[in-house]
Amino acid sequence: MQLTGLHHVSALTAQAANNFDFYTRVLGMRLVKKTVNQDDPSSYHLFYGDEHGNPGTELTFFDIPQAAPLRPGVSSISRIALRVTGQDALAWWAERFAALDVAHDAITTEADRHVLAFRDPEGQRLALVDDTAAPLPGGVPWARSSAPSAVGIRGLGAVTLTVRTIEPTARVLTEVMGFSQRGGYAASDGPQREIAVFGTGVGGPGAEVHVDARDDLAPERLGRGGVHHVAFRVPTPEQHLEWLDRLESAGLRTSGLVERYYFRSIYFREPNGILFELATDGPGFLADEDEAHLGEALALPPFLEPHRAAIEASLRPLNTVATRS
Repeated sequence: MQLTGLHHVSALTAQAANNFDFYTRVLGMRLVKKTVNQDDPSSYHLFYGDEHGNPGTELTFFDIPQAAPLRPGVSSISRIALRVTGQDALAWWAERFAALDVAHDAITTEADRHVLAFRDPEGQRLALVDDTAAPLPGGVPWARSSAPSAVGIRGLGAVTLTVRTIEPTARVLTEVMGFSQRGGYAASDGPQREIAVFGTGVGGPGAEVHVDARDDLAPERLGRGGVHHVAFRVPTPEQHLEWLDRLESAGLRTSGLVERYYFRSIYFREPNGILFELATDGPGFLADEDEAHLGEALALPPFLEPHRAAIEASLRPLNTVATRS
């Protein structure tokens, strides 16, 4: 029984229309599911992914219009890395970011991979990582993307956790969740330190968690431009049940099984307070939409369908942003 990689990462936005514009028009990702926060149906939950909406490619956003700005700190998911292939792809994106005034750093190297760090308009901390020779296959870039397919985004690469002390998080990753430490690299900001790399399954981009220990920082105050949780892939419902037993036997308090319609989930917090989710690969986003039309209409799980009229009336349009050059 093994987690096979990252399933999705969910972050916060206070501007759904601007978020939609940036991730589809600027980054060229596909909106694969336009739905609502199942715990607060008055706001969007937007899923961006590859051509097919495959697990492992999905970056999602809860729309919270009144969210305060993020205050970075420990007990947080401090960066999301996305996969592209080749140094030429990173160079193409660096030129595009410069042309579109997207805040970005110079291309650098982390754990022997080339990386381009950048920020979205709300300050969300992101990076593109070269996944050349990655053992875990990436997704398929969207055919109608604004980026050529050769340089297109292929899914999630890694998440970086910022914690006060690494040992409790490392124990849960390795002793409970089956990760193993697979090296590290020197941090490029703040005090001198090494960021540890943990992998699951075959490891590499798509199956990594990086852990950065920072005892000099205050706790994060989550807000717009921050990350809510990271989810990891469980191949089958049967293994999902086994994972629930494993987590609870290890003394972790869980949500129990949660039905999200497109997948089934288990939520829990690791010892430094970061929210983890274990999510099944299926049923997937084709459960209620044809692949050719993913993300075009508002999709609702069956228990919310009777309330469609009221839900649609409460949502703001996503197409209200001026076209970018």
